Formats: sequence, C-alpha cells, structure tokens
Amino acid sequence: MSEDYCLIDPTRPPRADGPPYAECVLCREPTEYPESYKGITLCPVCEWQEAQRTSCSG
Repeated sequence: MSEDYCLIDPTRPPRADGPPYAECVLCREPTEYPESYKGITLCPVCEWQEAQRTSCSG
C-alpha cells in the first residue's frame, strides 16, 4: 500500500516568455503563464495561497 496521501497534481503550465499573460482564474491579475494556455491559471499570490490551503499535513 502506498504511503503517498497527497492527491494534488504537481504539474504546472509552461511559463510565458512575455506578454500577453493569462489572467488568474481567482483574482483576474496577470499570471506568469501564456494567454494561449488552456486550463486553470493562477497568479503567484493565489498559487501560493492555494498550495497552503491544499498542502498535506502529516
């Protein structure tokens, strides 16, 4: 049986080389990801807050 209880997918979208940037899905601020990326994008602040909220305690 696996001891890995974290079910969070650690994959992240590719970083953008420059504008235009995708908007954060939570606060609408620019993210570090390209506007062409299809999927959930979070700005650095929301990304950090989400990581804190969903981190595994153990």
